[in-house]
Amino acid sequence: MTLKPRITAEAAGKSMAEIEPKYSPQEAKVEADRCLYCFDAPCIMACPTGIDIPGFIKKIATNNLTGSARVILESNILGASCARVCPTSVLCEGACVLLDRDEKPIKIGRLQRYATDHVFDNRIDVFKQKTRPNGRKVALIGGGPASLACAAELARLGYQAVIFEKKPEAGGLNTYGIAYYKLTPEVSLAEVNLVKSLGVEIRTGVEVGKDIAMEKLLADFDAVFVGIGLGRTLRLDIPGEDKQGVVEALEFIEWIHTKPLHQVPVGERVAVIGCGNTAIDAVTQAKRLGAKEAVIVYRRGEDDMPAYEYEYEIAKKDGCSFMFHTAPVEVLGGDQVTGLKLVKTRNNAQGKAEVVPGSEFEEPFDMVIKALGQQKQVSVLKKLAPQLELDKAGCVACNPATGQTNVDKLFVGGDARNGGREVVNAVSEGKKAARGIHVWLGGQAVEGPVQASRLGCKDGVTGSGYLHPKRVPELEAEYHAMLNEVRHG
Repeated sequence: MTLKPRITAEAAGKSMAEIEPKYSPQEAKVEADRCLYCFDAPCIMACPTGIDIPGFIKKIATNNLTGSARVILESNILGASCARVCPTSVLCEGACVLLDRDEKPIKIGRLQRYATDHVFDNRIDVFKQKTRPNGRKVALIGGGPASLACAAELARLGYQAVIFEKKPEAGGLNTYGIAYYKLTPEVSLAEVNLVKSLGVEIRTGVEVGKDIAMEKLLADFDAVFVGIGLGRTLRLDIPGEDKQGVVEALEFIEWIHTKPLHQVPVGERVAVIGCGNTAIDAVTQAKRLGAKEAVIVYRRGEDDMPAYEYEYEIAKKDGCSFMFHTAPVEVLGGDQVTGLKLVKTRNNAQGKAEVVPGSEFEEPFDMVIKALGQQKQVSVLKKLAPQLELDKAGCVACNPATGQTNVDKLFVGGDARNGGREVVNAVSEGKKAARGIHVWLGGQAVEGPVQASRLGCKDGVTGSGYLHPKRVPELEAEYHAMLNEVRHG
């Protein structure tokens, strides 16, 4: 059976609607009033872009939505996207002190969305003060979150920033690769336009190394930022992998972002190989777009899956199935996939998955989606800059505070640097690289973001979270270490 669209436009609109709709004014006010406005708040420490979270929530409580959005966007230019896609349970919301009182944490993500939606929906310019051009030019390779954040910060420092993006639209995974019910392309493209409004030039349909030489960028620009993402999905390396109906997860998600929803082809019985967050995005959307059955096939157990718990809950609520301790060994069928040959697995004494002898079985599927993670773009990076130093994982080695590499003029951020983390990490790294470029070119070091709610802190009112972001497990470890020190002297 070939892949085909399976639901009507009306049904697709309903099934792919966002999982957490925008707050009403009353809902936002009630939620904002729950905030304790903590001094030196842990939620700020857990935000890689250092947003003054109590500060922006207080402004929502007093109905100053434009001021609230300004606090957010000055720290995180992609604050609207991050409000929707950040794993808040391990970042800001997971650090909320209300959890220590056995209460629900403040819905920081939804409040952030409420404030940023206000300025985007009403076309309010929160960056009215424009910086005088300083005559310097910086090229940015790739138009994803890291480059957008870097370019926005450079523009605000007076630089002419030019982004080169090979796809028709900028935005990277925000535009093409995140579950539609979390983030629509329209939100991402609105942020791209915000970056453009700061004076950033974006040249789409231009691939560096093919349409324009890297040598020309290094000659024509004062610095170059590398913000390319990860490459193709890792292969299964099993017979039949190249049959029709076997697709990569990000390819499938891109169909959803570039076609009308009711025209996206999907199988009747879909298998998704892998159990990370992208795998969850793929399996839930396959189910929502009309697949009768959508199944995760994962070689390890439920406790081992890399997907966040809340992502797992979404998939279960959508009626998706999970085949744990199961691995594919062959894709079945002629030209078109008709099923998978599978084996059961178990963890050995070293914790590695191994095949259970004699456990082979077959399952019918007409669509197989590969979601095993993405390859590092080592060959692309080496082609762009042969002398570029990479670490053992294939990521670009750099100064973590500035993004500066071992190659003259070259800075890096995002997936090429961190191997694939959250959008908010890419934004933070892009911003740090912009400031690193500024200092390298003779500018004064830039402090910030300013966190007014931390007025009186011994280390000042800037930098918390942004300089040294700490996820919830790290914050909890520090907290318990402090308690032990107090108790035992």
